Amino acid sequence: MHTHSLGEYMDFIDRDDWQGVADLMLSSAEKLKRVGADFLICPDNTIHRSFAAVAERSPLPWLHIVEEVAAEARRRGFQRLAITGTRYTMEGPIYPEVLERNGIDYRVPGPVDRGEINRIIFDELVNGIFKSESLAVFLAVIEDMKAEGCDAVVLGCTEIPLIVTPENSPLPVLDSTRLLARAALKKAVGSPGN
Repeated sequence: MHTHSLGEYMDFIDRDDWQGVADLMLSSAEKLKRVGADFLICPDNTIHRSFAAVAERSPLPWLHIVEEVAAEARRRGFQRLAITGTRYTMEGPIYPEVLERNGIDYRVPGPVDRGEINRIIFDELVNGIFKSESLAVFLAVIEDMKAEGCDAVVLGCTEIPLIVTPENSPLPVLDSTRLLARAALKKAVGSPGN
């Protein structure tokens, strides 16, 4: 396991320098290859925006977090997903590209809700702050997306499942981090299927 600090990644992300993000990911890939890794994963949805640049230059193959979400959505028969995550994830191309390629429709929250979700993630969740008011924001947004015809919600940020759970969500959840971890375990032990 290797990662650069969130702060290092955010320096590039805040400057919209996705090649800088890719370079950090490739730095980790090189280190992990040297210590004997067979394949790579990245549980961070946001930095998957650099995935294409990374995959073509990587010394090892990667599992793609959104591909795993799409596979689980297909397996469970979901047709329209609500996407939650950082602003970069909700507004970026990673989910639209993969979901469209897999024939899955999606919706993202409106601009005000995207801003509030992003604020909660960066000001609270990454700092271990869990407020009932913030959970209420997420649940209201998910309820709105349900009203728009979404049949599941993607928890597209590692920290969201700290407050949004299958038990409290108005929609079935697709926890992207958990799905990626399960896929990695299956790949590591060579287990086919579920």
